[in-house]
This record gives sequence, C-alpha cells and structure tokens, in this order.
Amino acid sequence: MTGYSRAFKSLWAGEVISEFGGAAGTIVNGLLLYELTGSREWMGVLWLVYFVPSLLLQGVSAPFLNHVRKDRMLRRIQLIRAGAYLLPLGGFFMGNEAGVIAGLVVLQIVLGLLQPIFASLSFSLLPDLCTEDELANANGLLDGTLRLMGFLAPGVTALLLLVLPMQWIHGVSALLFFLSFLALSKLPSFPKQQLTPWTKKFWWAELKEGYISFFRHPRLFKLTVLSSTVSFAVGATLVLSVPFIRGVLKGEAWEYGVFKGAFPIGYVAGMVLLTKLAKSERTMYIGLIGGGLSFVFLYFVQSVPLAWLCEAFGGLLFPLFNAQNAAIFQRDAPRNRLAQLSAVRLLFLRSAMPLGILFASVPFFDWNIRYSYIGIGLLIVLPGMYSLYSTFTRGKQVKFFTFK
Repeated sequence: MTGYSRAFKSLWAGEVISEFGGAAGTIVNGLLLYELTGSREWMGVLWLVYFVPSLLLQGVSAPFLNHVRKDRMLRRIQLIRAGAYLLPLGGFFMGNEAGVIAGLVVLQIVLGLLQPIFASLSFSLLPDLCTEDELANANGLLDGTLRLMGFLAPGVTALLLLVLPMQWIHGVSALLFFLSFLALSKLPSFPKQQLTPWTKKFWWAELKEGYISFFRHPRLFKLTVLSSTVSFAVGATLVLSVPFIRGVLKGEAWEYGVFKGAFPIGYVAGMVLLTKLAKSERTMYIGLIGGGLSFVFLYFVQSVPLAWLCEAFGGLLFPLFNAQNAAIFQRDAPRNRLAQLSAVRLLFLRSAMPLGILFASVPFFDWNIRYSYIGIGLLIVLPGMYSLYSTFTRGKQVKFFTFK
C-alpha cells in the first residue's frame, strides 16, 4: 500500500469496510428471515427483490453515470445503505414481526438498486486515482482484499452472534457503512468541469448510444465476454459445490467449509503473485486458462483434499486475468464514457451469473455433477487458449504497461 496515492487508499478502505459490512448483513438477513418465517419461499423472495431490481437498474442506469460527481455519489450511497440497515432494527424495537420482515424486504431492494451504481462508479473512478502503470496491481489488490473480506466476514459474524442478539448485527453493518462513508470522504473532489455534459438527448437515445459505443470497441467487448464466462462458472458453482463435496465426495460439513475458503485464500496469494510478474497479454490469458482448468480438474478428483487444491489453484491464477482485464478496460475505454461503459460491462458479468445457476440447476443430457464441472471449465479454457494462441500469431508480445 505504500506506493499508492492517499486517494486510492481512501477508496480501498471505503470498499473494504463496505464489503465486510455487506457480507455480515447478508448472512444475518437470511438467518433472521428464516427464524421469523421458517419458509424457503420467503428466502427466495428475499433474493428476488434484491436481484431483479438490481439487474433492471443496471441495464437502464448507464446514460446517467457519466454525468454525476462520482466521489459525492459514492458517499451518498454509503449513507443511504447505512440508514437502510436500521430499518429491520426499527421493526424489532417496535416489537412487530411484520415490521421486521418489511424492513428486510425494503433493505434488500435498496441494496440491490444501489450496489450496481456503487460498483460501476468505483470501477470508473480508479483510473483517476492511480497511474496507468499501477492499474493492474491496484485492481488486483482491491479485488483480492474484497474477496478476503467475503471469506472473513462469516467467521467474524459467527463470533459476534455468540455475544450479540442477531438483529443487532444490522446495527453493526450500519455502523460499518457509515465508517465507509467517512473513509470515502477523503476522496478528492473532482471539479464540475470534468463531468461529461448532458447532451439533452432523450433517455432512450442516450442509452442506445452508450451500448453502441460499447460494441464499437471489440477488444473491450471480447474481454467482457471472457469475464462473463468466469461469472457464469461462479454462478454454476453456487449450485454444484455443496452436492459435489457432500454427495459425490462424501465430505463432512467442515470439509465443505474448507473447500469454500480455499478459493479466496488462493486468490490472496494470486494477488501477491501478480505484483511479481510482468503485465502482458500472455500472462493474462494463462491466468484465465489456469483458472478454467481448476474446474476441469474437479472432474477427475476422488478425494476432498484434492478438491481443496483445485479451488486454491483456481484462486491463485484467476487474479492474473481479472486484474489485468479490468485495467485494460479502464485504460482503453474513452474516459468521458468510462462510467457508462463500466455499467454495461457489469451488466454482462452480473447477467451471466444467474445463467450459470440455471445451467447447474437444470440437468442437460442427464449430466452428472462431474460433467457439469468439465463443461463450465472448457467454456473458460477453450476461448482462453484461442486468445493465447492469437498473441503468438501476431508476433511480438504486446505489453500493456511500461515499467521503470
């Protein structure tokens, strides 16, 4: 962290605190709703009211993101999210279970609506806070730390539940989002002159122009599609991982917990590895291929420890692709449309995940779980191998960044 600007450290701190608070809150949302209702249907409603509005807003918000003060909008979002986490707590103080459930539903709607805006704006703000040479490492550091928070949050939340009533965790999450707001207050204020002027076009014309602009950059589109295959695989593993460890490999519950933790631990190691390697197309595609192979290898494993190794291997290599991919997008996209194009990119990535869930949930050709793993692995590996091969056919390898 010593080589980065104070502004980047503020964004990093704000995002890390936010991720931890959100992960802790998500765990308690489900636990609290199930305790009140005992219903799987209500659990489904809880995720639908998060996911459906989120995707809808993701698809239509792109025209507006170029015309807002990013630093100011990020801070406002964190204040709104902090307030929203107090809604279920308010229902609890009123002693009304219906009020608690209503608070949880409204909380999920607010989180679903604000998360894509926050992610798109923070992604597009990064090039203003880092030099071009720092972008890949900065993306790797940010992505790896956020994944680590997602890994640590369940354990810390479990410890908090030993000493605090469940509903009080919402108060902890609200406090963490307020602390994130304070961290983001250290971001520099960008003058209004840097904002892209509103063209006064009708919303649909502006929206269409944004999507056309995205498809006019074939390299950005290609990298977005490759990232979407990874999101597709992540969605599929949400369905496959439990029956694979507990059913196919006959593992215990704690062994499944280690399996879920192996990937983020490997990802943190991959983030460190990224700082030691030259940033090039070939290392990026090697990371993509290696990460895809980690799914293919699960087809062959016959023991839980080998499955752990596969997950850690995937976590080690995926940062080589993810961080450099993000840095290329941030560098090559037109700066005056970066926020808008980032929203389109995120829409592709977030839409691929439910498709992966659907793929893993509906049996195709009587595939078992092992065939599903090899299928999603090859979906990543084959395009990655073609992309890697294209770097050799073009001749000399192209460097993304120059280093002193």
